[in-house]
Amino acid sequence: MSLSAIKTVGVIGTGVIGSSWIALFLSKGLRVIVTDPNPEAPEKLSKFLADVWPSLERNGPERLEFKRKLFARLDQRTPADTVICSSSSGIPSSQFISECQRHPERILIGHPFNPPHVVPLVEVVPHPGTEPKHVMKAMEFYRSLGREPVLVAEECPGFVGNRLQGALLCEAYSLVSRGVISASDLDLVMTSALGLRWALTGPLTTNSLGAGGSFHALLKHLGPAMVEWREDMDKHRFNFKANEVASLVERVEKLEETLDVRDLQRKRDAALIELLKMKAQAGFH
Repeated sequence: MSLSAIKTVGVIGTGVIGSSWIALFLSKGLRVIVTDPNPEAPEKLSKFLADVWPSLERNGPERLEFKRKLFARLDQRTPADTVICSSSSGIPSSQFISECQRHPERILIGHPFNPPHVVPLVEVVPHPGTEPKHVMKAMEFYRSLGREPVLVAEECPGFVGNRLQGALLCEAYSLVSRGVISASDLDLVMTSALGLRWALTGPLTTNSLGAGGSFHALLKHLGPAMVEWREDMDKHRFNFKANEVASLVERVEKLEETLDVRDLQRKRDAALIELLKMKAQAGFH
């Protein structure tokens, strides 16, 4: 089936991710069928769409048993050529297809990053039995929406983005909880240094640029120091113990007191859209 023939999509769940997908699909002119058992879902979804629609014009819960039952029903009741994608942020699809008796080969992960109607990346993660034709169909579908899908060739908990994010966040939690740096200054390290460069060239290309185009030279130069840093990080690993969490929360709450969350979310989304435009104009993908 041609992607241009896709006129209707189904979305299960109207949480943060589901609502954002719905907004994106509607903005592309698709008919969207939505289901959510929460009686307040229609009102909340309508309010969300009203909030995000101006920025557009210039999914189910992360519970394994729920997913297992849901995907068994979807597999039973949908046409065989329908690709079924989960927006799971960390559970590989091989863990919830055991009860799919008809066509588990068309099930895969399409993991977006919040908010999906703004942030273009989607991690496409097949399970070992997913047929390549369904992987390609999913990749083409996301591209048709203006998204940037990447293929994660092997299942791993958290996939790629959340593993990278998790590694960085655990170190950030450790540094802030121990008082090495304040929460606001920790954010500044990212927004005024690392994040600026990584948003344009990513960590590996940034490494190469920093070494004059020789990644190997950078590894030889920084490798021993990075081993030493890693040993110290392991010594001070954030283990989510009660005392560590209490110290971290106390310090981050001081930062939260200064935030107007809804206003900041709107400003962030508008700025992200402008950033994506500037990246494209400057030749960065």
